[in-house]
Amino acid sequence: MMQKPHHAELGFIAGNGIQNAMSNDFKFTINRIAFDENYQPLDSTRITTNFANLARGERRVENLRNTLTMINNRFNALADWDNPTGDRYSLELDIVSVNMDIEGKGDTFPTIEILQTTIVDSVTNKRIPGIVGNNFSSYVRDYDFSALLLAHNKDKPTFSIPNNFGDLHGKLFQCFVNSDAYQENFAKQPVICLSVSDNKTYQKTANQHPILGVEYQPNETSLTEQYFKKMGLDVRYFMPPNCVAPLAFYFFGDLLNDYSNLELISTISTMETFQRIYRPEIYNANAAAGNTYQPNLKNLDFSSTHIVYDREERSKLAVKQGKFAEEHFIKPYQAILEQWSASYVF
Repeated sequence: MMQKPHHAELGFIAGNGIQNAMSNDFKFTINRIAFDENYQPLDSTRITTNFANLARGERRVENLRNTLTMINNRFNALADWDNPTGDRYSLELDIVSVNMDIEGKGDTFPTIEILQTTIVDSVTNKRIPGIVGNNFSSYVRDYDFSALLLAHNKDKPTFSIPNNFGDLHGKLFQCFVNSDAYQENFAKQPVICLSVSDNKTYQKTANQHPILGVEYQPNETSLTEQYFKKMGLDVRYFMPPNCVAPLAFYFFGDLLNDYSNLELISTISTMETFQRIYRPEIYNANAAAGNTYQPNLKNLDFSSTHIVYDREERSKLAVKQGKFAEEHFIKPYQAILEQWSASYVF
């Protein structure tokens, strides 16, 4: 079980001074909805997130059904011990929506969405908790990358990063992970799994894990790595068995020893499937990464999953979602958030 850390406290700014400074906590509430073939995105869900994008259009049910089949097939291929027919396990996925009440008045903002896996063992008839995290969806991250960063660099000859970029988002995430709501709902810390960057080169190492596979090392850090570091997360890159490209695993603690094999497989099978659909040029390529690997989104030698995913719309909507966060969260609570962020220590 996780150790229970302290909780962040919030100072309210009113008039010319600080009222009841450092005396109130942000309140988080958690809602779950099953990700299955009947899934309908909530109004508060970011449409660009993987599971919401798949659940749209005329082929939504077919998309969802085929995605879940891919996830289960991949899980059983990795969990092949005592599994002679390759169908012992199935995964249940819950979309976990985290709403945040800033002022304690019942007005909430959809802060984070993550996925929680549950492993169903048909031999023992047991339901085994998987990993929480996996996918990561955040309106505030949209604001940082698609509003703040773009505005900061507009009409500038060279790219730069604003001061304190990602500080607020990182502290909000850690505040949630340290909250009563998280402690009461989840036994272990989250793991988030993302694709590799096509701007970096990755070198194969001698380190190999039986489930995570071969470890790769990037040639340099990235803005995404720095951003997630402010969320308290470290990163390691592994290419699981029979995968064709490394995955980025963001985590607290000890990734290789804090989670069971089945827990790790639940994350790999889920997120590798999403990446095969979203970035088939990398994760459904016909040739696997070698000793030195640079992802290429212009690669033509890949296989289609035949699952519809609108990448162009995803890019356009990210800007709209950033503006939504600015209008409904950043600007209305700016004074409170700045005061809280300046004093929050984790």
